[in-house]
Amino acid sequence: MQLQMIDWIIIAASLIICFAPALFFGKRAGKSTSEFFASGRSVPWWLAGLSMVATTFSSDTPNLVTDIVRRNGVAGNWVWWAFVLTGVSTVFFYARLWRRSGVMTDLEFYEIRYSGKAASFVRGFRSIYLGFFFNVMIMATVNLAACKIAAILFGMDRWQTLMIVGFLNVIFAAHSGLWGVLVIDMIQFFIKMTAVIAAAYFALSLPQVGGLSGMVDKLSAIKGPNGINYLNILPDFTNNWDIALAVFIMPIAVQWWAVWYPGAEPGGGSYIAQRMLASKSEKDSLGAVLFFNLAHYVLRPWPWILVGLCSIIIYPNLSDIQTAFPNLDPKLLGHDIAYPAMLKFLPVGFIGLMVGGLIAANSSTILTHLNWGASYLIHDFYRRFINKDGQEKHYVFAGRIATVILFLSSSFLVFFLDTAKDTFDIILQIGAGTGLLYLLRWFWWRINAWSEVAAMVSSFVISIILLVLNKNGVTISTHIGLLITIAFTTICWVVVAYLGPETDRKTLIDFYKRVKPFGPGWEVIRIEAGISKEDARSSHENIPLGLVGWFSGSIVIWSSLFSIGNFLYGRLTIAFILLAVFIISGIVLLKVINRLWSKDTAAESA
Repeated sequence: MQLQMIDWIIIAASLIICFAPALFFGKRAGKSTSEFFASGRSVPWWLAGLSMVATTFSSDTPNLVTDIVRRNGVAGNWVWWAFVLTGVSTVFFYARLWRRSGVMTDLEFYEIRYSGKAASFVRGFRSIYLGFFFNVMIMATVNLAACKIAAILFGMDRWQTLMIVGFLNVIFAAHSGLWGVLVIDMIQFFIKMTAVIAAAYFALSLPQVGGLSGMVDKLSAIKGPNGINYLNILPDFTNNWDIALAVFIMPIAVQWWAVWYPGAEPGGGSYIAQRMLASKSEKDSLGAVLFFNLAHYVLRPWPWILVGLCSIIIYPNLSDIQTAFPNLDPKLLGHDIAYPAMLKFLPVGFIGLMVGGLIAANSSTILTHLNWGASYLIHDFYRRFINKDGQEKHYVFAGRIATVILFLSSSFLVFFLDTAKDTFDIILQIGAGTGLLYLLRWFWWRINAWSEVAAMVSSFVISIILLVLNKNGVTISTHIGLLITIAFTTICWVVVAYLGPETDRKTLIDFYKRVKPFGPGWEVIRIEAGISKEDARSSHENIPLGLVGWFSGSIVIWSSLFSIGNFLYGRLTIAFILLAVFIISGIVLLKVINRLWSKDTAAESA
């Protein structure tokens, strides 16, 4: 693909607009680790929410969605749409708890919730396990997508792409800290959305596609793998039970609460927790997560989905992509590469906008993961266990060094990965079974540090065993593998919770007074803390109101998402019914939020 002068000007302008403001935060970020990793705990809800959305909108996300659509149709996206339940539960039950904890990272939580050497071990272990190994895998997936896009658009080798994105991302992540990341995310989100909407428009405008009506007519006349209808928003429960089980029933019934996945962690965690902890108030943390979920699931998906659907018409088979791009490395060929393959049809000017948007998409995610991973490695490992008495500037410098190491490690891993969907499945598999623990540890005092160890180790071991079996010809489907891992992991950590050593009572009482967790699971600790039921009830959440908010918030997101889809398909009756559901559930949600926020305001005034 040849870029014209106007394209290069647009790319340069996009980069300057995105990254120049971050340069002004270097001095502020260098003051302390609180500024470098948590923005001084003064981030407003809208900035934190935009940053969350921009982070999950990475260069691999359009590729992943395209991969899903080509393999399992639009309904295949339920493997991540089901995480709506996870995200909205965080809004109404966990955002306040995280903010009250007052920790800088979510791993610091372990030493206020648990006690003894086990608590320290869990914090140290997870700082390396998540901050390095898991984080490196995620960044490698994002950069793999960047390599595929660059290979399609410019014929670049992997190492060339990695050098370019590495130079850009490492410099800004190391220089500007979280403040710079937040500002870059905010600007990049609007550039990226403009670019992907343009990509969808020009894909639909192709004569082979024939607009929205042409796309719907052509795809309605063909069947995908296993006879699926590409356009269906819900899977076929009569003729494709296995697919329905894998892409809908499992995610809705089990996956949302049982699987740990970055950006959709049960109970909140990783960079979502980082943004909540950086928010300037409990109200801001709630607003940030709510805005994130609305934008994440409603604003973003359909431009990607439309390009994925159009790619089925333009490139029915992978061989068609290879024919269209004869110099493409066969190792990069997969359904996920169909998205960048569709970008060849963009006109002059919009190519530059898309390249700028894709660089922004890559950077927003990589910058966050570099800062988040460095916070784990430095604050939760190096500062906690190796050098406890250093100066703040020393830890900031160490964070910058860790940033470089993380990117180099993830770049090395890129050469061993194949497709975005395969890596997505691996990450889900490794995190399977741990989610329920992360939900319940806030509400049941009996869960101890060794429960966390048991959950991590058992899920990892089972995942490795299943991976080895699959490599040796024993085929186990992804959803069956998830069920096996979830069952084994849950049994392990529940047994340890009952039979393992109890957390020190003083630690539990201090945690209860600090975080104010609610529910009968803390009744024993409440009594020992000398807090009456009336006092506890006055400081706790309105659980029924929270449940209404959770239900109505989930319905708001799904009804609006599917209303948009049916309007695009031209199915107006269903679209208007879903629009009515959206309006009714939205009114309920607003009333719940107003009551919760008015309570927060009253509490702050008191």
